Amino acid sequence: MGHREELLDGAAQCLYEKGFGRTTARDVVAASGTNLASIGYHFGSKDALLVEALLRATAAWGEELDRALAEPGTEPGHPDQRVENTWSRVVGLFTTHRRLWTTHVEALAQAERLPELRAKLAEAQREMREGLALTFHTVSEEDPVAADRRVHVLGAVYQALLTGVMVQWLVDPDSAPTGVDIAEGLRAIAERADELV
Repeated sequence: MGHREELLDGAAQCLYEKGFGRTTARDVVAASGTNLASIGYHFGSKDALLVEALLRATAAWGEELDRALAEPGTEPGHPDQRVENTWSRVVGLFTTHRRLWTTHVEALAQAERLPELRAKLAEAQREMREGLALTFHTVSEEDPVAADRRVHVLGAVYQALLTGVMVQWLVDPDSAPTGVDIAEGLRAIAERADELV
């Protein structure tokens, strides 16, 4: 393995252990077994290296989520159970991959200051919206513009729910919603949709 990969692995270790804001170039060098000059040679700066490591962590997050969403649910005739099972699998990821989710949330916070990271996260977010929408819904509008709009809106709502649940699990796992809670809440909202302003 070359210095570039060693630096990325060391940076990822530092991100998991110390976070973006507290990781120094010397921390990365110690974790990777390389030298300070390697950071400049391969990435130009410590921040550029950490951005690349964050992007790799975010890609890993996306892969884990895709696997959880792609697992077969129960019979197609029971959408309530499918929603509950899917959200239970996602919540399970929050408990087993806590460092990965913490790093992802930190990436979101760093995006405001790092335009390259922001652009990459925005691209991933757009792709995720479509996947989330099509996981839970069949979009059958004949008009392609209407279908695209529906996918965008549904995906954005599910993404907001996913991010909100993730943050709750990171901050207070004892009172964070379970897959059963999320399914129950979605049913309650659907039953009272006419009351929404």
